[in-house]
Amino acid sequence: MVTMSDGMRKNLLEYLENSAARYPDRLAFTNGETGLTFQALAAAARAAGSALSEYGPRRPVAVLMPKQADMVAALLGVLYSGNYYVPLDWEMSAPRLQKILAAVEPAALVCDAGSEKRLSELGYAGPVRLYEELRAAPAEDALLARIRAQALDIDPAYVVFTSGSTGAPKGVIASHRNALDYIEQLSAVLEADPRTVFGSQTPFYVDACLKELYTTLKCGAQTVIIPKTLFTSPVRLIAFLNEQRVNTICWVSSALTIVSSLGGLKAATPEYLRLIAFGSETFPLRQFEIWRAALPDVKYIHLYGPTEATGMSCYYVIEPGAPLPREKIPIGFPFANTGVLLIDEAGQPVAEPGRVGEMYIRGAGVTMGYFRDSPRTGEAFVQNPLHGDYPEIVYRTGDRACYDEEGALVFAARADQQIKHMGYRIELAEIEEAARDCGAVDACCVFDERTSRMTLFCLSEEDEASLRRRLKNQLPAYMLPAAVISCAAFPLTINGKIDRAALKKRAAERR
Repeated sequence: MVTMSDGMRKNLLEYLENSAARYPDRLAFTNGETGLTFQALAAAARAAGSALSEYGPRRPVAVLMPKQADMVAALLGVLYSGNYYVPLDWEMSAPRLQKILAAVEPAALVCDAGSEKRLSELGYAGPVRLYEELRAAPAEDALLARIRAQALDIDPAYVVFTSGSTGAPKGVIASHRNALDYIEQLSAVLEADPRTVFGSQTPFYVDACLKELYTTLKCGAQTVIIPKTLFTSPVRLIAFLNEQRVNTICWVSSALTIVSSLGGLKAATPEYLRLIAFGSETFPLRQFEIWRAALPDVKYIHLYGPTEATGMSCYYVIEPGAPLPREKIPIGFPFANTGVLLIDEAGQPVAEPGRVGEMYIRGAGVTMGYFRDSPRTGEAFVQNPLHGDYPEIVYRTGDRACYDEEGALVFAARADQQIKHMGYRIELAEIEEAARDCGAVDACCVFDERTSRMTLFCLSEEDEASLRRRLKNQLPAYMLPAAVISCAAFPLTINGKIDRAALKKRAAERR
């Protein structure tokens, strides 16, 4: 008999079924008050899948619900139906939801009773199914078995929409194989097991949630859904982590920076944390040092990877007591079964330390491309540029990196953040790093191509004039931004990255 441990998985639902059999009464997903055990989660998902099977197979089904345990059941129910899910949330603006629904044209939309009352805001006219009714439907075992027997690991599992650099939504479609490979590698890096209690920060409509969602299902772990409002009050947030005995967090760097920069770690200590993983944006070294000083016995892992490669592709572990990085935390080494190519502007591989090239990702984690968007898929998902011997699609990240002396990858900048100004090639990341060296908590520099004007936004307690004086001692004149603007917080994209498009608009309005 083939078991999951034999490495023959071909469907994400096998994770759920294995844990439901081994840990039926263990709480899988909870918000601290309500939740679902693995057995209850499997039952709700199978019921929903039976009812949704009429819309398949292999069609998009949108799920518009608040971030809660029932939304997980709805997403998994779509997979049971033989279809793939498109996760949505009212945190998104109505215009964005409308654009996504228009692009996807879902076979059906699943929502809860609260969301159904608001659907009129979207003008959606397609089939709507209430989760409460789907959950109460009978599970048809024979039907679900037939659906599974016809399923392949290359079938799509989900579509998540990212903003990209332009702010226009683009859907990344990933298969079961993509997600299975990712979770297998990630769970090993995180050393996740049934004792792991995740504190979930990211919304369910972005790929970052996969770290907790499917690792919980695979390992029989638990995910505690953290109320979003707590991130504005670090002391209450830490109290919640302690109440729920959260021992593992995988947060975007900006969430960690909020806690440390607002003094949360001076007022309270997360007592149970044993592993902190972070990524999505640069974690300012000064803020990392605050975390490390407060929690010296914790293992820290820097994760890097694009949505187009399913999630994270590289990792760098900082063990307790290990020396701190001197300048920036490396993005580290590729996951097992993942390859990273560094290619220079001449199309040649980069191997020597310190030399920058663009990152291309290869492996089973490279997703299927952009939903109904062949032109953009063809631009980003390309033949491996180092050979033409056989078809091998790799993802061109647009990120630039180099190797350090230990062979670890170090992020340099986005390729589209290298500008030409006053005849010089300038990396905006260098200006941002200089601002952090001058005392800014964090910084983001944007460039307006029309006016050839650089504007630096800083999270800082210093006034703008003081920061500018400090920068003059750090940077050559041609790299000095035309304006330095202090702000309380950066606008963020749905993926937790700094929304540079919004900052460019703000800079134009300030002129």
